[in-house]
Amino acid sequence: MYLYGSDGKCRWRPDVNRIPASERKTIRRSQDAYEIFRLLWQDGTDHVESFGVLLLNRANKCLGFKWVSKGGTSGTVVDPKIVFQTALLAHASGIILCHNHPSGNTIPSDADTKITRKIKDCGLLLDVAVLDHIIVGDDRFYSFSDEGCL
Repeated sequence: MYLYGSDGKCRWRPDVNRIPASERKTIRRSQDAYEIFRLLWQDGTDHVESFGVLLLNRANKCLGFKWVSKGGTSGTVVDPKIVFQTALLAHASGIILCHNHPSGNTIPSDADTKITRKIKDCGLLLDVAVLDHIIVGDDRFYSFSDEGCL
């Protein structure tokens, strides 16, 4: 699992729950999450669609990030069970979903809207808040939360 510290650096940390809260980055707005996600897609994976989950504690401090699905050039399959397995193992109180559109277009598809709704409904049952779903495109993003769609 990846951890983003308050210094903005990404580190692989299998023991993510042992990191002091003071060293974790706080997510206050969608732009904060987007900045983390842009770093993840700078590794050359922009040509395929990938879906990940940012894990947060009650204070919106970042516990970590995990990829949950990688697909092809036009889509990926997301299993809500994997999303929430990841969240529950990290003891996350909230999550922010993210995926990229290799085309650069950040407008959500019908499938994007449906999976967001499905994951949000699952989160209500498990008491894990789905705080946002961000679609990353060419130097821009779409936030379901900012657009009032969550």
